[in-house]
Amino acid sequence: MTEPQDLVTPQNTVQRIERGEAFLDVRDLKVHFPTDDGVVKSVDGISFRLERGKTLGIVGESGSGKSVTSLSIMGLHKAGTARISGEVFLDGQDLISASREEVRKLRGKRMAMIFQDPLSAMHPFYTVGHQIIEAYRVHNDVSKQVARKHAIAMLDRVGIPQPDKRVDAYPHQFSGGMRQRAMIAMALSCDPDLLIADEPTTALDVTVQAQILDLIRDLQREFNSAVIIITHDLGVVAELADDIQVMYAGRAIEYSTAEDIFDRPQHPYTWGLLGSMPRIDRERSDRLIPIKGTPPSLINVPPGCPFNPRCNYAHLNGGLSETERPELLDIGNGHQVACHLTPELRKQSWETDIKPKL
Repeated sequence: MTEPQDLVTPQNTVQRIERGEAFLDVRDLKVHFPTDDGVVKSVDGISFRLERGKTLGIVGESGSGKSVTSLSIMGLHKAGTARISGEVFLDGQDLISASREEVRKLRGKRMAMIFQDPLSAMHPFYTVGHQIIEAYRVHNDVSKQVARKHAIAMLDRVGIPQPDKRVDAYPHQFSGGMRQRAMIAMALSCDPDLLIADEPTTALDVTVQAQILDLIRDLQREFNSAVIIITHDLGVVAELADDIQVMYAGRAIEYSTAEDIFDRPQHPYTWGLLGSMPRIDRERSDRLIPIKGTPPSLINVPPGCPFNPRCNYAHLNGGLSETERPELLDIGNGHQVACHLTPELRKQSWETDIKPKL
C-alpha cells in the first residue's frame, strides 16, 4: 500500500490506465486529517465503481465520511492538511497522482459538484450570472456575450423564471430552491461527465425537494452523466439511485442495488436508517424508531465493529463485534455487507423484527 499523500502534488502529471468500463473507479480510498488530538480517519478505505448514465447514492449520518469522499474525488482538500492514499480514476485518468493544475482543468469540465449550501458556496459579491459565466469561460474560449447567453440558457434549463433578468441578480436575492437551481446550472454549464450532488435538498421543503431531484434525473438523461447523490436520507435516493453505498464511521458497511437495499437490507445500521424514515405511501404499524446513541469519534473509533455500541443485535454474534472489525464481503449478486451476524440471523431479524414495523 502506498504511503498517505496529498491528493494533488505539483510534480506529478495525469496518468491514464485501463480500468474496465467503469467511468469512476475508487479503490481503497483513505483520507486522514492529523490534529493535536490525534488522526481523524474521515474516510478509512472505501471502494466503488460508477458507470456513465448511472447514479450512486452514498448515505449515512453526519460525520460518516460522505462529503470528505466527494471532496477527495474533486481534489478540493487543502494541500498539506489531508493525508490521502488509495486510487481514484476518472475515465482512466489517475486523480491521486495528478498535479493541482491538471485536476483544476478536469474540475468543472469533466467533473462538477453541487455543494450542500449554495448560499455559502456562491460568492455574495458577484451576480449569479457572473459566476456561471466565469465558470463557463474557464473551460471554453468564448466571449462574454456568448457566455452570458449560455448562462441565461442554463438558468432557463433548470427552471428559473425570467432568466434574462435573474441572471443579473445576486445569490441573496434568490430563494433557497432558486439558489439550488442556480448552483445546478453552474455545475452543469460545461456538461460534466461526473456530477456529485452533496445533500442537494437540505433545508428545502418537500415540494422543492422533489423538483430538484426530478431536475437532476432529467439532466442526467440529457447529458448521460454519472451521478453521485450524497445524503443522510434514504428517501432522497429511493427512486433516483441505481446503487446505494451505506457509510458509517468512514467505511462502507453495505453496498448493493437500490432495490436490494430497500427490499433486503442486511446491516443493522441500514435497518436503523430505514426505521427512522417516514413513509407516505402506506400506514406504518409503529412509530419511527431512531437509532440509539451517537456516531463514534473518528479519532477513537471503537475496537471491533464501529457500530457495536449502538447495535441492538451485537449480543447475537458471540462477542465478535467487540474485538474484530468485520470485512465488507460479497454475500451474492454483488450485495456486500460488513457484519458479524450470520446470514440466517440477519434474515430472521429482518423478516420477523424489522420489516413488519416499516
